[in-house]
Amino acid sequence: MVEQIYPEPMLQFFAFDHLRPDLQPVSLPFCELAHTLVETLPRNPERTVALRKLLEAKDCAVRAMLYRDDTGATARAALSGEPFLKG
Repeated sequence: MVEQIYPEPMLQFFAFDHLRPDLQPVSLPFCELAHTLVETLPRNPERTVALRKLLEAKDCAVRAMLYRDDTGATARAALSGEPFLKG
């Protein structure tokens, strides 16, 4: 495996190719925005904070898709219109 070198070290945490296919579309917009921030903002502590908070939001969004309610239903069930999905 070839290791990618990032112009901003935090960008490595926005990679999404390791995620399951159903989770990749959730992560993609965060990756795109992270790259836009790196390309358009000067490198300084505030840009790092912006990336860190965006990373936190991305992680929450991915976990929202994995979340199970009290019945065991997942977010995929709500999005698909199915009564529930387990497992």
